[in-house]
Formats: sequence, C-alpha cells, structure tokens
Amino acid sequence: MDSPFANLTELQKTKLFKLLETHTYTFEKNEEILTSLKNNNIICIMLSGRAIIVNIDYNGEEYLLEELTEESVFGTYLSNIDQTDYQIISQERSSVLVIDYAKLVNKQNLGFTYYNIFLSNIFEIVAEKMRGLNNRIKVLSQKTIRNKLLTFFENEYRKTRSTNIILESNLKGLADYLSINRSAMFRELKSLKEENFIRVNGKRITLLYTPHIN
Repeated sequence: MDSPFANLTELQKTKLFKLLETHTYTFEKNEEILTSLKNNNIICIMLSGRAIIVNIDYNGEEYLLEELTEESVFGTYLSNIDQTDYQIISQERSSVLVIDYAKLVNKQNLGFTYYNIFLSNIFEIVAEKMRGLNNRIKVLSQKTIRNKLLTFFENEYRKTRSTNIILESNLKGLADYLSINRSAMFRELKSLKEENFIRVNGKRITLLYTPHIN
C-alpha cells in the first residue's frame, strides 16, 4: 500500500477532509515542520514535497530516521518523534495535511464508505512501516559495516526478488540509514565491488549474487 488515498475519488477525498476537519500547512525548504507535533497526537500526510526526520545526538550529529515523500504518513507515535531530540526538516517546499487522531478514530465515522476505505489504507501503511522498522533494526544490530550492507541488500531483495536495488536517495542517504561513517561505508562498498559482490551505478546497486533468504 503506497497511498493513503488509494481507491478514493477526488470527491470522496474532499468529503473525507471535511469529515475529519483536516488542516493543510505549507513549509519552505529547510524549515522545521510542525514543532507542535511532538506534543499533539496527530496524523500527518505529505501532500507534496519532501522532508526528513532526523535524530540529533548529544554531540549535535544528525542521524536520518526516515525520509518523507509525497503521500508519506507520519505522526507523533507512528514515527517515534515524541522526544525533543528529533526534528522534521523540509527538503523543499512542502505541503502537509494534519488530522487529529481523535477525529481519525471516531466511531461515528464508520457509516461513511470513503472513511472506512481511508482507515483501512492507513492501517495497512502503518503495518508496512512496522515491517520496515523491524528490517532496519535487523540491519543496525549487525556488528560490522559489511554485514550491515549485506543485510540491507538482503532486505531489499526480499521485497522485490530483484538483484537491482534502487536507492531512495543516494549513497549518502544509505550511510545515514545505516548509521555508519560515510567514508568507511564507501571503502566497504569498494571492497564488495572488487570482490564481485556488487556493481554500483549512481543510485542503482546491482547484486552479483543471490541473497539467501527463507
């Protein structure tokens, strides 16, 4: 499930926004998105643009937690951002739809077909986010950079059964996702290329082996 609005017509979306009393906010590039999100139980949908959720450690270093693109769903607890050391930063001019959680789960809405479709979409997206989180935990639990990379490749291969992996951002974003030093990761990627494990071309990583999965 990619879109929270799957199987909804434009008219149904309009009715849905009215029913849930949604609000839309616009943010400029490099602007922090919804600082109040940490204190309010709300659900957000990126209508347009791009943003990142970062964790800032005690040394001021930023670590990528999640990338948000059009129709990404995030929120106070969905994205684990109820702590002060997390920020959501717009990467370009972005529009965000905000829904109060209490209105989202109001049982009086169950009589509307378009609401039930939307709620089902949201639940499916949340389930996918949880699977993604579990995959990342599996990656981060590896002891070495090589094993982090190989586990990441395995997770991506499992999704599509394709040996061609297209990164969502770039190699810098991959290092942030893996929470590892970029220079060290580039050295390990070079070793994997020299050992004929992978081929790298921009955002495309081609596996020259078939990962073993259950």
